[in-house]
Amino acid sequence: MVMKQNLLVYNTLTRSKELFKPLHAPNVGMYVCGPTVYGDPHLGHARPAITFDVLFRYLKHLGYQVRYVRNITDVGHLEHDADEGEDKIAKKARLEQLEPMEIAQHYTNRYHKAMEALNVLPPSIEPHATGHIIEQEELVKQILANGYAYESNGSIYFDVAKYDKDHKYGILSGRNLTDIINNSRELSGTDEKRNQADFALWKRAMPEHIMRWPSPWSDGFPGWHCECTAMGRKYLGDHFDIHGGGMDLVFPHHECEIAQAVASQGEQMVRYWMHNNMITINGQKMGKSLGNFITLEQFFNGDHESLEQAYSPMTIRFFILSAHYRGTVDFSNDALKAAKKGLEKLMTGIADLDRIQPSKGSQPDTAKFVKALRQRLYDAMNDDLQTPLVISALFEACHLVNLLLDHKTKISEDDLKELSDTMHVFTFDLLGLQNEQGESNEVREEAYGKVVEMVLKLRQQAKEAKDWATSDEIRDALAEAGFEVKDTKDGVTWKLNR
Repeated sequence: MVMKQNLLVYNTLTRSKELFKPLHAPNVGMYVCGPTVYGDPHLGHARPAITFDVLFRYLKHLGYQVRYVRNITDVGHLEHDADEGEDKIAKKARLEQLEPMEIAQHYTNRYHKAMEALNVLPPSIEPHATGHIIEQEELVKQILANGYAYESNGSIYFDVAKYDKDHKYGILSGRNLTDIINNSRELSGTDEKRNQADFALWKRAMPEHIMRWPSPWSDGFPGWHCECTAMGRKYLGDHFDIHGGGMDLVFPHHECEIAQAVASQGEQMVRYWMHNNMITINGQKMGKSLGNFITLEQFFNGDHESLEQAYSPMTIRFFILSAHYRGTVDFSNDALKAAKKGLEKLMTGIADLDRIQPSKGSQPDTAKFVKALRQRLYDAMNDDLQTPLVISALFEACHLVNLLLDHKTKISEDDLKELSDTMHVFTFDLLGLQNEQGESNEVREEAYGKVVEMVLKLRQQAKEAKDWATSDEIRDALAEAGFEVKDTKDGVTWKLNR
C-alpha cells in the first residue's frame, strides 16, 4: 500500500509547479504527442517517451487508473510545419517509390521496436491520424460554425486575429499576435490566408497528392494540429488532466491545440500542460530537420561517426533520466560513458543485496538511513519527477551495500528487506531500468560465487597452515580474474568488479 503522496507537476500554462489534482480521481487522462512516422526514431524521440513513461508508471504506482493516449502522426504534418511543402510521409513515399501507408507502417514498427528496447510501456490507446479523419472534419465544422475559421480555395484556415480579439492567442507560449505576425515569413501559397499567423485546419490536396479524403470543402487532408485535439477529445473527453510533449511543440502545435479547443467548445480541454526539454548536440537541438540526429539503432550498435562505441538501451534510458526532464541534455560520448558506469554501479549494488548476511540488529546510522530512504525517493518524485535526485539517493544506498559487504556496518533482516524492496521498486518499477545482463548472467554469477567460496576455503586452509605464499597467490589470482578479496576482522569478503 503506497502512502498518500502530494505530487507537484510543472504546468507550462501557468509557469509554476502545481499540486496534481485529477479532474475525476482516481481516473487520470493523459495525452502525449507521439512521432511523425517518416524516419527512424532518434534520441530526440526517446526523451519524451521516457519522460512520460516515468510519469505513467508513477501515477499508476500512486494508485491512479491512467488512460494514456499517445498518437501516431501519419498524415498532415507538412515539411515546414507551417502549411507549406509536401506532407513528410508522402514525400518519403515518393522518394522511396512506396505507398505512404507502407512508409507509415514501417517506421511505426521501427518506433515500437525502439520503445520496447528502452522499456517504455505501451500507451493505453495509440490512435493514428489517418484513422480519425471524420473526427477531425467534425472539429473543423464546429470551429467554422462558431465563426473562428474561413474557407479559401477549398482549404479551411483558423482565423487567429478574430480568435485573439475574443480570447487570447499565445497563452501557452507567452507570445503575442503582433510579434507572431511580424516574425512570420512569407510562404508560397499563403495568399489564401487572411493573415500570416492563420493556420490550416483542412488543406485542399493538389492533384498529385495521394493522401486525400473527401470533405464538404474539398478532397484533401486535415491540418497537423487538428489530430491531437480531435483524438484527445474522443478518448479522454472534453476535459482531461495532462497533455505532454517536447518543448518544441509549445509553439505552434500546442498553442494551436488550445485555440482549436476553445474555438470549438468554448473552453480549454487540458488542465496541466507538461513539456520535456530538448536533446542537444554541440548546443544545437537534435532533430531530423536539422540533419544532426543519431538514430536509436545507431546508438545501440555504435554505427555512427559521432559515436566512440555502442551504447545499450538502458544506458540511453539512464542517460536521459540522469537529468531533470525540463533541463537540456547535451549529447557527448563522455556523458554516455558516465551513464554506462552509473548504470553498472546501480545494478551491481542491487545484485549485491543478495550477498548481505543480516545481523540481529542494525547500527543506528544504518537504521536511520533505511528508514528515511523510501520517503526521500518519494519526495524527489513528488517534486516534478526529480529523477536525478532519485538516482543520487539510490547511489547512496549502493554505498551502504558496499559498507555492509565489507562488514563496516550491520543491518537487521527487516531493514535489509526494506532496503532491497525500496531499491527494486524505484529502480525497476518507477525509473523503468532493467538489468540488461539478464537471467543467464545471474546464473553465471551464482556459479562464480560457489567457485569463489570454494577457492577462499582453500586460501583459508593455506593461511591456517601458515602457507602465506599460497594464500597470496590465490588472492592475486582472484584479483587478476576481477574478484576483489578483503580480509576483515569479521572474516573475508569478496566482490566481482564489473
